[in-house]
Formats: sequence, structure tokens, C-alpha cells
Amino acid sequence: MNEEREKVVDIALIHYPVINKRGETIGSAVTNLDLHDIARAARTYGIDNYYIVTPYSDQQILVQEILDHWQSGYGATYNPARKAALDRVKITGSLETAICLITEQRGRRPLILTTSARAQKNSISYRETRRRIETGEPIILLFGTAHGLAPEITETADYTLPPIESATDYNHLSVRSAVSIILDRLLGVQEEL
Repeated sequence: MNEEREKVVDIALIHYPVINKRGETIGSAVTNLDLHDIARAARTYGIDNYYIVTPYSDQQILVQEILDHWQSGYGATYNPARKAALDRVKITGSLETAICLITEQRGRRPLILTTSARAQKNSISYRETRRRIETGEPIILLFGTAHGLAPEITETADYTLPPIESATDYNHLSVRSAVSIILDRLLGVQEEL
């Protein structure tokens, strides 16, 4: 009899450090759509923690105000499903802090996986990542805003997932779309072909 292990996956939406279209390191603004839509995907696929990573206090305050509305304000009774999704959101000033919190919660450091619209040298397949998830290995998936994660993050990560590709030459998905596709590849029900 195979014992089903708990799948331990967390995600982080990085707002700093990310790059702009010129490749410069910047900080990006938190958006209401990313906050809500990614939280809904996280809840759908059983993600425990969805970290919003921004060192900017005004952005942290904005996120907290949105969360307060949907968790304890009028929004909590108006839309309980939204409240359930947003319960997974955590605000942190740095990726290092998120990794420390996960390590403390899980009892060991998570495998750090980045995502990118471009192929990277340290690639790991979706199949291998799914296998690791199924063994119960803690994993954090990092998603970048603006034009992607800054080199200081991608260079220190354990692996990078392959880019999402299609039959066209256009590859500029919103981060919300990319998160949903990747979570489905890693945690969705697999259809028998």
C-alpha cells in the first residue's frame, strides 16, 4: 500500500528585486489583481503560504488593508470564498525572511525554484519537480513581477522551471496566468492520455 505524503508547496510573488525591460534591478508595485487571482489559484491547488515579497512599507500597508477588508471587514461576509483564498497570503520584506519562515514551519529548508519566460542553465523538469513534491519535499516557487526575477535571485536558487511555451513566438503571459499554468502542471489532476 502506497502512503500518500503531504504535498508541501509554497509560492512567493517577488516585487523586489526584479528587473525592468532594460535589465535594471527595480522594485515593482503590488497589484490588486495579482493579490486576489494568485490567492485563488493558491487555494485551488492546495498551496499553504502565498508570500507577497516587498520591502516597501507603503506597499505592505496597501496589501494589509486589502487583506483586512476581505478577512475581517465587510468583504469577509460578502464573499467567504475570497476570504478563504486570501487567508493564505503572507507579507514579507524579503525572500530570505520567507525562506526562514518556511524552514521554521517545515523543519527544513525548502527547495527554491524560480520561474522565467526564458530558458535557464539550472533547469529542472516539471516531471521531476512533481516527483519531488509527491515525496513531501518542501518547495517554494518564486514568481517575478515586472520583467522577471533579478539575477541575484535566479543565481542563488536551486533550480529554474522551464518556460511556458506555445506554438507561437509570443511569450509574455501575465504572472497570474503563469502561476495558474505552473500550479496546474505541478499539482493538477493528471489526465490519462
